[in-house]
Amino acid sequence: MVASANPVITGGMTPPRAAARALALCGLLAATACSALSTPPTAPRPPITRPTSAPPPSPKTSAAPSSALTEAMAQAALVTDADLGEPWTPTQGVATWHDGVLKAKADKRECQRLLDALYADELFGADAQPRAVVGMDDEWNKAQMRYQVLARPPAEIDKTLAWLKELPRTCAQFGATTTTGAVFGVQVTEAPLPEVGNGRQGLRVWLTGQSPDGEPTTLTLDVAAVRVGEDAISVTNGGFGDVQTQATQAAVQLGAERLTEIRKQGRVEI
Repeated sequence: MVASANPVITGGMTPPRAAARALALCGLLAATACSALSTPPTAPRPPITRPTSAPPPSPKTSAAPSSALTEAMAQAALVTDADLGEPWTPTQGVATWHDGVLKAKADKRECQRLLDALYADELFGADAQPRAVVGMDDEWNKAQMRYQVLARPPAEIDKTLAWLKELPRTCAQFGATTTTGAVFGVQVTEAPLPEVGNGRQGLRVWLTGQSPDGEPTTLTLDVAAVRVGEDAISVTNGGFGDVQTQATQAAVQLGAERLTEIRKQGRVEI
């Protein structure tokens, strides 16, 4: 039942007409409340119908954004020299060993794909889009790191990871001849990575040969590939000097965490 407020009393008494109106209002409210809370036994009950579809969303609620990785998200998820600290700086250009050593012909057909992927810096294929890339130089050891965030169907990412995992067995050792005729011996082993993402594979690749001056030389490359949900991270860190595996691992660790956070922010309703 609905309770009404007491009528305002002025001068200590309620005027007869005001009292009558108040009583009439109380009766009307009481009757309305009772009729809303009960149904006469003889009144027909309305039929019960089940909804065939979900009600439309409220116009005040924003729809969730698409789950696709955008270029802006990929750029925001990059790891840069500012994250790694000294001795890393923004790259001054592609390292000379990139064309001088990696552009080569393997003497095993199944190993050519690895050389091509390292030369093109496309472990996950050229059609992986969107793609954000950053280059960094290690000024102390004359190494260079390339860090990428890209979109790829998870099944395709997992295929690439499975291929990389087989390389220490199928391409443990092979020969490679560069476009200038220099011959390098290539060795591939597995390399540890932090336990991040949904899947990962690390490699260490050595290409040993002679410099243009005839001196023995070895190009060392750290290679890392990680699936983080529906996206991927790839890292190559290489040079003729000391290549810091710790820097590769730090980039992978920080990058996976950052990409996960960026993805969470992208899915929050606005």
